[in-house]
Amino acid sequence: MNSRQLSYDLGGKKVFVTGHRGMVGSAIVRQLESRGDVTLTTAGRQQLDLRNQSEVFDFFKKHKPDAVFVAAATVGGIFANSTRPAEFLYDNIAIESNIIEASHRNDVEKVVFLGSSCIYPKMAEQPMSEDALLTGPLEPTNQWYAIAKIAGIKLVQAYREQYGRRYISVMPTNLYGPGDNFNLDFAHVIPALMRKAHEAKLANASSMTVWGSGKVRREFLYVDDLADAVVFLASHYDGEQHINVGTGEDVTIAEVAAKICKVVGFEGTLEYDASKPDGTPRKLLDVSKIEAQGWSSNTSLEEGLRLMYAWFCKNIEDNMIRG
Repeated sequence: MNSRQLSYDLGGKKVFVTGHRGMVGSAIVRQLESRGDVTLTTAGRQQLDLRNQSEVFDFFKKHKPDAVFVAAATVGGIFANSTRPAEFLYDNIAIESNIIEASHRNDVEKVVFLGSSCIYPKMAEQPMSEDALLTGPLEPTNQWYAIAKIAGIKLVQAYREQYGRRYISVMPTNLYGPGDNFNLDFAHVIPALMRKAHEAKLANASSMTVWGSGKVRREFLYVDDLADAVVFLASHYDGEQHINVGTGEDVTIAEVAAKICKVVGFEGTLEYDASKPDGTPRKLLDVSKIEAQGWSSNTSLEEGLRLMYAWFCKNIEDNMIRG
C-alpha cells in the first residue's frame, strides 16, 4: 500500500462479496478478513440466485451493504466456453445487471466489478492497454464470456455517467491459486495441467498430453495478489476507465507446463496435441496504470504454483469432483 489519501475508506463498512466460494471471491474474503475492520456479508447459491432479479433486489434491500465486490460469474476454459455459449452469455449478463442495479437502488457507495483480460481483441497489440477495448474482433473460443464482461464494464460506466455512482471495473489477467476448479471439463490451463501431472505421477506414466502447441504465451497472476489489488483499488481508484491487474510478464504454455511438472514431481515427457485449439496467440496486460496507482504483484509464478499444489493436495477429493 502507499501513503496516498484514500478515495474511499472501507473501514467500518458493510461489504458484500459475491461469489465468495469461488477462487476469486474466497481470496477477496481472505483479504478483507485480514483487515479486521469491515463487516462481511456473503450468500451461497442455495441462499441467493444472482440470476434472479427479485431475489437480488430483496437481498440488497434487507442487508443494505455499503460496498460490493462482484466476483460471481459462470466461468470455465476453452471447452466450457465452446459448449455452453448461452449459459456464459446469459448467466453473466444477468448476474452483473442484477447486482449493479440493486446496488444503485440501495445507494451502495462503492461497487468493484471484476472482468477478465479476454475482453480484449484476439490480435490486440501486446501488452494490451485499457484503450485496446473494442478495437478488433474477439477470440472466438471465449467470445461469449468476453461479451458479457464488456457489457458489465459499460454498465458500470453508464451508472457512473447517469447517476454519478462511484463504481469501478477491474480486469485481471489469467488467474490461478487456492480454490481453483480442477475438473478437466471446466478447468483453465494451470489447474488442468496440475491435475493431469498429479495423476500422471501417481500412475507412473511415461508421458502427459498438453492441449495445443505449447507455443502461445500467457500471463498468470496468483489469486491472492489479485485480491490485494482489488481491495487496494476499491480504496484508491475512482476512475471511469477499467483498470488492468497483472504481473506484466508472460510465459509460454510449454514453460508453465514444465514448471507445474517440477512442482508436482512428474518426471515424464510432455506431448503436445496440436489438434486442440491454442486460443489467443498472446495475452499480456499493460499494467502501467495500476503500477502508477502504487500497486504491483509480489508472488512469483514458481511460488504461486507451490502454494497452489499444496492446497490441491490438502483438498484433493473435493477438487476431483468439482464441476
